[in-house]
Amino acid sequence: MHEATFRQRTRLATCLVLWATSLPAVAAAATESCESLSARYLSAVVLAARTCMVRQLPRGLQCTSSNKLPNSRGNKVAAACPAGTTTRLDCTARQAIIASGLPYDSALPGSGFTHVCSTASCGNGTLEAGEQCDDGNVVNGDGCSATCQLEGGACNDVCAGVVPVVGTTIKAERIASGLSNPLLATAPPRDVSRLFLVQQGGQIKILKWGAMLPTPFLDVSSEVSCCGEQGLLGLAFHPDYVNNGRFFIDYTDTSGNTVVAERRVSSNPDVADTMETALLHVTQPFANHNGGHLAFGADGYLYIGLGDGGSGGDPMGNGQNINQLLGKLLRIDVDSASPYGIPPTNPFAGAIPGTDEIWAFGLRNPWRFSFDRLNGDLYIGDVGQNRFEEVDYQTALSSGGQNYGWNVVEGNGHCYPSGSGCDQSGMTLPVLEYDHSNACSITGGYVYRGCKMPDLRGTYFYGDYCSAFVRSFTISGGAVTNPQDRTAELASGGAAIGSISSFGEDARGELYVVDLGGSVFKIVPGP
Repeated sequence: MHEATFRQRTRLATCLVLWATSLPAVAAAATESCESLSARYLSAVVLAARTCMVRQLPRGLQCTSSNKLPNSRGNKVAAACPAGTTTRLDCTARQAIIASGLPYDSALPGSGFTHVCSTASCGNGTLEAGEQCDDGNVVNGDGCSATCQLEGGACNDVCAGVVPVVGTTIKAERIASGLSNPLLATAPPRDVSRLFLVQQGGQIKILKWGAMLPTPFLDVSSEVSCCGEQGLLGLAFHPDYVNNGRFFIDYTDTSGNTVVAERRVSSNPDVADTMETALLHVTQPFANHNGGHLAFGADGYLYIGLGDGGSGGDPMGNGQNINQLLGKLLRIDVDSASPYGIPPTNPFAGAIPGTDEIWAFGLRNPWRFSFDRLNGDLYIGDVGQNRFEEVDYQTALSSGGQNYGWNVVEGNGHCYPSGSGCDQSGMTLPVLEYDHSNACSITGGYVYRGCKMPDLRGTYFYGDYCSAFVRSFTISGGAVTNPQDRTAELASGGAAIGSISSFGEDARGELYVVDLGGSVFKIVPGP
């Protein structure tokens, strides 16, 4: 291996660290950030390891002296970065050194050099410390490099480096614990390095390459009323977040009213800016049924879920009142005007009677809705009153204006109150309901479109907060097919999921189950 070639590999490894820690591409911090310290540490480890193998070991010398600079820089990384960062970088250095042709695994252990990776094995098909991808080989040019780093252009293919498995058997794997009332797990588009975890009290934490960052991405605790059904309830990243750094939150303020606001990332990609622009204020007459979920559709518009205002039975009749925002799914355009515009194709836009922002109505408390990232179809988990929970479904071709029935009906056409008669004309009934015999509150989920389990694609997952079951189905011809209870499967990995507050979806389309008790579980291939 020529000296120039090795130095080129070293520079590449340093660039990989900078790339991996700088998403999204909004101005990075300039001085001694975790990112810059990591790059300097990685460079020191690679050069020191090379000196050990090329100069010291061939002369029969131990490499203890080569630890000096990596030790110094490692101490700085440990002080500024999440726990485990140096371990991950040691493994990144290993991959770069192996790719250069030096005998890392046979030479360094026992040499006296202490910055040795012993946890990762690039090319075994499993993502491990220091790896951005692992496609089961050590070949360049296939989207995942010989050092298990994403190659140029692979950012546009979120499945690069993921080895798919056959079958639909699943289990749950705990990836985070110790959180305070977590309510959501999500990620910006194409950001495979991070998972953002929303806590009800007002903080958003980041799980980055599997490690929890100590500093919250956002802390609006002083602005939020909590808890019960109030708090920081929703988070959605702009489809072009990687370039504009814009994201949106939904919370109940200290008066208990709903606020939908725009925020931006700061110069540090792992910390939000302190400025906030309020888009929408909605007065909440009661403390419950706030909805709170946010999501961008394939049309680029922001959808907002609002409950019926609370109490019980919708005493104010908000669900069926198209002149009120409560009990609705709203759709706004956050790009065409300030603070927002009305999409001209909204069903009640302009001179048409009804509030312009409304996309659909007749909802009681939509607790998590989502769009199928492949075809744009919409799934809504709407929490029932006394007897039934439901999943509402809308194809991507819909022109909006659906009436999902509340508070005239509950579930699949059951008149409310029970025993009364009701006019159901013009209503869109749910594709699925279940009763309260062993459950009480639906938590809507996502359609699986991930990389790891292609046979599972097209399967919608949902759960119940009270009974903690997880179930799934697929849609064919607008009807539910292949309904399954997945609870036992998920528990087969030893996971004890308690109160299901939400599901989550990362940039690769892999799914998560969020437990209000403080844990987040990833749905992974079963045994």
